[in-house]
Amino acid sequence: MAAILNNRMVTKYLIIGSNSFSGSDFIDFLLEDRRNEVIGISRSPEKNPFYLSYKRHETGRFRFHQIDINSEINRLIDLLNLEKPRFIVNFSALLEPAYSWFNPVQWFYTNTIAIVQLADYLKGQSFLKRYLHISTPEVYGSCLVPAKEDAAMNPSTPYAASKAAADMHLLAMAKNYGFPVTLIRSSNVYGPCQQLYRIIPRSIIHLKQGRPIDLHGGGKAVRSFIHIRDVSRGELAALRHGRPGAIYHLSTDEAMPVRDIVSMVCAIMGKNFEQSIIEVPDRRGQDKAYVIDSGLAHQELGWTAQIKLSAGLKEVKNWLESHWEIVLKEPLEYKHKFSFVPAYRPGQLKPLTEAKTLVKADHRSP
Repeated sequence: MAAILNNRMVTKYLIIGSNSFSGSDFIDFLLEDRRNEVIGISRSPEKNPFYLSYKRHETGRFRFHQIDINSEINRLIDLLNLEKPRFIVNFSALLEPAYSWFNPVQWFYTNTIAIVQLADYLKGQSFLKRYLHISTPEVYGSCLVPAKEDAAMNPSTPYAASKAAADMHLLAMAKNYGFPVTLIRSSNVYGPCQQLYRIIPRSIIHLKQGRPIDLHGGGKAVRSFIHIRDVSRGELAALRHGRPGAIYHLSTDEAMPVRDIVSMVCAIMGKNFEQSIIEVPDRRGQDKAYVIDSGLAHQELGWTAQIKLSAGLKEVKNWLESHWEIVLKEPLEYKHKFSFVPAYRPGQLKPLTEAKTLVKADHRSP
């Protein structure tokens, strides 16, 4: 709820998935405004400050709660009843499409069922002005031409299907109940504080260590990389000014093959591209292109991406180099963390041993 502080309105935000790269940057962006009070929710303890840009703010305007939305939904509801946030943004999701083939129940429970449970509670709450749900363009499948927000869904992985199912439910609630939800689908994000196994930080680290960079399918998949701060600006604009029931795309116009991104990184690092890469087989369910049209966000929100890719890559390089001693101690591979699924006994969940063998490098996807 809004309160008064020094004759100014204070607005309360609750961020689910505050440990995520996108969620933590959004919190950092919110805390730049002293009128904002932020509550962070994550199933895991707060990460190393190396990954949490908001830790630079020494403020009492941020509070963290460790809550698993799968197994502790009632705790989250109790907190919501107590805090009554005006705005809720949900970044929580199981990602990593290749791993989703081996434990689809986990992905659907976190990305769909938990969202349905939360929305069912929220639809009757008068304190809520807007619920912003972070989706993904992967719900469209391969987009060879810029997809608009009304493009047909055609998911290629259980991950994408689980996100699409949640999106459809939320939009049905907006249509039938007037639920104040707005959806965001952004292209590939990057920037300081990103997980080190992602393609841009991983490439920089490998080049500094003299290690080759794996390019799945030769790096031919087309992606549009957008700086995380541009996305956070767009998310806040959608939260405050977007239409309920609307979907907004956030992307740049710089779509290119992943190999071209890596080539830019090599140039910044002073390395020869051809001598720095190894082409490896493509991943199961890999879409050829994610290219989305951000015209609606330009028109309705007045949003445009501002940070050029070349400048953003140098920023990531500087961040890694200035924290190199920490980088050397951090894992460079994705590690899956099981979340308890109430509908299944833990012993029934298939272990990921087979998955790690079959998709050994999939966690290194862009």
